[in-house]
Amino acid sequence: MDKQILSDYLKKKAIPVVIRKKKSYLTYEGIPDRYVYILKQGIIKTSVVTREGREFNLRYLNDFEIVSLFKDEYSQEVEAPFNVRVESEEAELYKIVRDQFWTDVNHDRQLQDYVKEYYRKNLMDTMKKMQQMLMNGKYGAVCTQINELYETFGIQTADGVLIDFEVTNEEIARFCGITSASSVNRMMQRLREDGALQSVERKLLVKNIEMIRENIIY
Repeated sequence: MDKQILSDYLKKKAIPVVIRKKKSYLTYEGIPDRYVYILKQGIIKTSVVTREGREFNLRYLNDFEIVSLFKDEYSQEVEAPFNVRVESEEAELYKIVRDQFWTDVNHDRQLQDYVKEYYRKNLMDTMKKMQQMLMNGKYGAVCTQINELYETFGIQTADGVLIDFEVTNEEIARFCGITSASSVNRMMQRLREDGALQSVERKLLVKNIEMIRENIIY
């Protein structure tokens, strides 16, 4: 996607930026919301709550990207399909009244194309991840999530690729639909013993990403 199109729109319309602190929520699943948020800087997490009342994590976002855009072009408010929470110390976000945003989209062909591509990409990414989670079993699901963290937060160092964001085993369990964090602990220990992972100051250092990817069915 050509993010310059979105950037130019935000500048042209002088869309205001809001700052939210760590662990604050932008939206709650099922609660009406009347804004579109676009991440400028920081890290946020999307999640849903299962029927059993457990949280299931969807993804982390740490790049300039639309966070919450619900495909209802005419209502001033719509129910949020998921929770959105700030995970970095703070996050900067553009905040746009949603019906005004859709009016602007409908009058700008380039912006229309951008939004269509946004939906297409998010649908494909979601389908791919769900497929991996369903086909790989618990161990493969954990490896899938580590690979996603590697691609989202990975920084090359002399010793390997550092996942430059603290992620607990409890959070990994919520991404994988695993009820017990102790199960994730055992899988993570296995990866450490195999030499694929190492812990460095509460962060993960990936020593061998191919060894992790061998456990993922694509």
